[in-house]
Amino acid sequence: MKPAMTRRDLVKTAALVPLAAARGTAANSAVTVGLIGSGGRGTFDAGLLVNIPTARLVALCDIFDDRIERAKKNIPLQDPRVYKDYHDLLASDVDAVVIATPVFLHPEHFEAAVKAGKNIYIEKPAGLDVEGCKRVIRAADSADRKLNIVFGFQQRYGQGYRKARKMVADGAIGRIQMAHAHFIKGAYSETPLPAPRNYDEKMRQWTLWRDWFGDIIVETYCHGIDVLNWFLDGRPSKAYGTGGRTVEKRGDISDHCDVTFTYRDDVQAVLTGSQIAPALFRSVNEQFYGPKGVIETAREYWTHYRGKNDAVTEKSPREITIDSLETFIRNIQNGTPENTGVRSAESTLTAIMGRMAIDQKREITWEEVMKS
Repeated sequence: MKPAMTRRDLVKTAALVPLAAARGTAANSAVTVGLIGSGGRGTFDAGLLVNIPTARLVALCDIFDDRIERAKKNIPLQDPRVYKDYHDLLASDVDAVVIATPVFLHPEHFEAAVKAGKNIYIEKPAGLDVEGCKRVIRAADSADRKLNIVFGFQQRYGQGYRKARKMVADGAIGRIQMAHAHFIKGAYSETPLPAPRNYDEKMRQWTLWRDWFGDIIVETYCHGIDVLNWFLDGRPSKAYGTGGRTVEKRGDISDHCDVTFTYRDDVQAVLTGSQIAPALFRSVNEQFYGPKGVIETAREYWTHYRGKNDAVTEKSPREITIDSLETFIRNIQNGTPENTGVRSAESTLTAIMGRMAIDQKREITWEEVMKS
């Protein structure tokens, strides 16, 4: 009878395995991913994804050939499969998809990915209107509970954000009495663009048109709104706001807004968003005020104001999109899925409530939003 193998023997045996074979085994066990939407944001996400050892990007999809070619040039890939129709990619054997398509397509693409049984990482927001968000909620509720479903609200996964959220939950500043979210930067143009003449031309300008983009508050400022909902433990009951178009000359999108949301216990949170700051200035953060202190959060840092002349700041160790993508892949591999479809739709609906308040120049309640 052969003697039983000891732990030392196992270590020695493992050391004899060629490095190439070990890498091959890791590659074979990696989560295979397809990218739907190979434009700017999709290429950014994919460029981070390929640096995760347990993920393997194997397919690209876009309706435009030049975007596929640009993605292949900018992302280090080996012979990715290429698709023009996202249905074909969903019918393939990939384990997961990253969806980074225009906002008006999110409900359709999300629903199709759920039906195809794919793990899903989809960029925010959930949709551009109420019916689109309700469609996402229905699809999320119908999804196999083994699927990992995440929307691109990266702050929820940022290391600094998570520490700050725990500090709030642990009572470091006391009960939140007031909150602010700021998204102020320079991103406008005073040079008009010719209106698109067809579908393809509008697809290349989709960020400039409300009926495809949802407007700035829904597509962009929803990040800060999601953080407000997260730290305040729920969505607001009503909103009142102003906003409009002062400088921007392209398309029909707004370039600034101020919205006050009312949360439980009449706690108010103010969103200030603007695209019309000078290019040299950027202020994107959230602030939570309690009787014992203030906590400020941002992608790059978080700060705890503990007393007069007493503040502690910690920088984020890396881009928080990496944190969200790594968590997405890890949860698939560990069999610990989450389904963020409903909460992501609620954050999007909160932004839509703010947009409705601006458009109608009056207070809008959550009930009105859900009935619209």
